[in-house]
Amino acid sequence: MPAITRLTLVLSLTLLAIFADAAPTATEQRIVEAVDRNNADAGALLERVVNVNSGTMNLKGVKAVGEIFMAEFGKLEFNTRWVDGSAFDRAGHLVAEHKGTGDGPKILLIGHLDTVFEPDSPFQSYAAISDTQARGPGIADMKGGNVIILQALNALREVGALAAMDITVVMTGDEELSGRPLALSKQALVEAAQYADIALGFENGDGNPATANVSRRGSIGWTLQVHGKPAHSSQIFREDIGPGAIYEAARILTRFYTELRQEDLLTFNPGTIVGGTTVTHDHITNSGTAYGKDNIIAETAIVTGDIRAISEIQLSRVKMKMLEIVAANYPHTSASIEFSEGYPAMAPTAGNQRLLEMFSGVSRDLGFGEVTQVNPLRAGAADVSFTADYVEMALDGLGMGGTEGHTVGETGDLTTLPMQAKRAAVLLLRLQQAR
Repeated sequence: MPAITRLTLVLSLTLLAIFADAAPTATEQRIVEAVDRNNADAGALLERVVNVNSGTMNLKGVKAVGEIFMAEFGKLEFNTRWVDGSAFDRAGHLVAEHKGTGDGPKILLIGHLDTVFEPDSPFQSYAAISDTQARGPGIADMKGGNVIILQALNALREVGALAAMDITVVMTGDEELSGRPLALSKQALVEAAQYADIALGFENGDGNPATANVSRRGSIGWTLQVHGKPAHSSQIFREDIGPGAIYEAARILTRFYTELRQEDLLTFNPGTIVGGTTVTHDHITNSGTAYGKDNIIAETAIVTGDIRAISEIQLSRVKMKMLEIVAANYPHTSASIEFSEGYPAMAPTAGNQRLLEMFSGVSRDLGFGEVTQVNPLRAGAADVSFTADYVEMALDGLGMGGTEGHTVGETGDLTTLPMQAKRAAVLLLRLQQAR
């Protein structure tokens, strides 16, 4: 359970807000100077880790990047450990812990070590484009965010503020392709969240540092299986035969489209479909086969897709509606739908919004301008969502600015590396002082 109650924390932050939009304090100015002084080293570390392939399924590569960061946290006198991922078929996770001497909130900082670029990708190395931009696999998503965490903590240590802070860092090794079961693959993250009061995620959000995430939609998968009565196509629609599996699948998908689209911030996508006399589908490779003839009524259809919802309440409502639609079958057809486990939603809360306001105040005070919330439709699922039910407040999108994530053109904005570190460090300092 959090050591600080919601009431105490919210009241403390409300009092602190009185001092928003003020000039940085002497300590905060020293933090800014420390970040600038060490920015070249941070840039070199970023280049180093980007040049180590850590595609999710390159288990050795993910751990190699983790070992680099573990060494850096060791320099900051964090206790570090590697959580082995063999039980969920992944490399594992880095956990670094610093038990402070003060009585401030317990804060969880979240990153991830893996990228979408496996060893067979043509995109493997860091390349400077200019003094302000560089291209590289995972530079913005999210090795830049990991470096920002270290930059911020190092600056706090240099000014003597880190010693009092209770901070846990979790950098997962499977954010881009989560291991299963999720209960094991996210266990280290959930346990850290259960200990913490506040969670800060250093994903790159929508790539624009003028925004941050107070909410993220959850994501789960679904599989629709449909069966019809096979017969010669000349007999289709006959009372004792019916329309077959493909028409039934089309009915269901059409009703999904017409009856669920009004749900705010909800998306539901059928990603694959196979239908015919005989079909196969492989969930591991997301591929399938279909055999049939135009003069035979389809016997089977399989459709897979995902749902992205803003809250568990919305997701439950949508699942119930989908089940109702699936059950209202055409004659001589049957259908079933199964929902798989996935990322939970990080619902927008008053606490998250208040944390964003505080972060925006820090940004204004440092001369970087206002920070507004990301439209949840412009952000995918992320590890921070697994913490949302356990912490008092959560905020994500504090990472490095960039463009073209998940593509071979992924580019990082190097000017945002020190900027985000300064904002994060000062936010951590003010949270520590908000008693």
